[in-house]
Amino acid sequence: MDKTIKSYTRHNFRTIPQMASVSDRTVHEIDITSRVFPFKTNNYVVDELIDWANVDTDPMFTLNFPRCEMLDKRHYGAVEKLVDGQANDEVIARMVQQIRLSLNPNPAGQEQNVPSLGEIKLKGIQHKYPETVLFFPSQGQTCHAYCTFCFRWPQFSGMSELKFAMKETDLFLKYLGLHREVTDILFTGGDPMVMSAAMLGAYLLPLLGPEYSHIHTIRIGTKSLAYWPYRYLTDKDSDDMIRLFEAVATAGKSLSIQAHFNHPVELSTGAVGRAIARIRATGAQIRTQSPLLRHINDRPELWSRMWRKQVDLGCIPYYMFVARDTGAKRFFELPLEKCWNIFRRAYRQVSGLCRTVRGPSMSDHAGKIQILGIQEVRGEKVFVLRFIQGRNPKWVDIPFFAAYDPKATWFGQLKPAFDSRFFFEEHPHRLHVTKPFLFE
Repeated sequence: MDKTIKSYTRHNFRTIPQMASVSDRTVHEIDITSRVFPFKTNNYVVDELIDWANVDTDPMFTLNFPRCEMLDKRHYGAVEKLVDGQANDEVIARMVQQIRLSLNPNPAGQEQNVPSLGEIKLKGIQHKYPETVLFFPSQGQTCHAYCTFCFRWPQFSGMSELKFAMKETDLFLKYLGLHREVTDILFTGGDPMVMSAAMLGAYLLPLLGPEYSHIHTIRIGTKSLAYWPYRYLTDKDSDDMIRLFEAVATAGKSLSIQAHFNHPVELSTGAVGRAIARIRATGAQIRTQSPLLRHINDRPELWSRMWRKQVDLGCIPYYMFVARDTGAKRFFELPLEKCWNIFRRAYRQVSGLCRTVRGPSMSDHAGKIQILGIQEVRGEKVFVLRFIQGRNPKWVDIPFFAAYDPKATWFGQLKPAFDSRFFFEEHPHRLHVTKPFLFE
């Protein structure tokens, strides 16, 4: 295939040669739905990953091309009516904005994770847990292709008031210098791997100096291995990127690539295998994660296959997430009970090397909550839960119970078992955080 990336968006996706085999109705639905949800794919995904003979059920097509079912029928109908009626762009944009704001575009109270430096609000940083800072470099707030389930979809939708991003390296470094409790930096987005090696290096290399000796681990969250592995093979600065990774390892820092793989097909090409091998040769680890998604990977055998293949390639299975309560969640969501059953049935099919994975996990406002199981306690059926991470570190690893609800798809829909509130709530629906380090 052509190893130069070619992107397709709502404005030019009809030029994809394989679209000739897709029905006019499906093309129309993509056009309507992609006015609400961001849409972008590329020639690697199109040529190597999608089964064009079965687009109605193909998971890779569904991961990249918005379907009408991802929108409420009422919302889809409202946009379709305006478009078919040739309403002007301003009228359509107002309707689209109303719909987006109704889709919980900023889940889990992310805005409350944004710290300040004096009077300056650091919109490109989130500091939810004491030891970990998330950084959103402004040059990395796009991706090689967009996932239709993405919980950060407002980053790509022109919703500037909800976008997390910053390019002020000095403010980022000053904040880290003042917060010696921070040991881990996670570069996220978007996708930092859309940045040039020189630009990423401008952020990474200063962290290797002695004044940041408290920073032990640098993580980079990326979908590039699944959607554009040539980033590490043949892009014009791929060699420079590999040398940058080597510099991090040589400096004694741990570099972890947090790779998103949602389906075994994404691990099936020669290019992804070569890219993984090249990254691992630098001393970097690759940890893998994905949400559990209806229509995509909601069968245990798919997960066990993914974990085995990841271990075969030298990666470390890390997380199975519950689909976030935002955007197209209703299309992708599964009951929590089913999430747990899929996880445990996949988990018992694999060896200990694959059992580094944790899940199913929900990134809620209170923290990262894992479903441990369903049990009967005091004659009552309950979910058994625990914090993997919490806004208050004292909450971590304490088992607690929620009343069983077969329809619940997110932690916010659960009610406490045996009490009027969960142990971490000062009052019902109000979190008690004893260490206000976020807002110093």
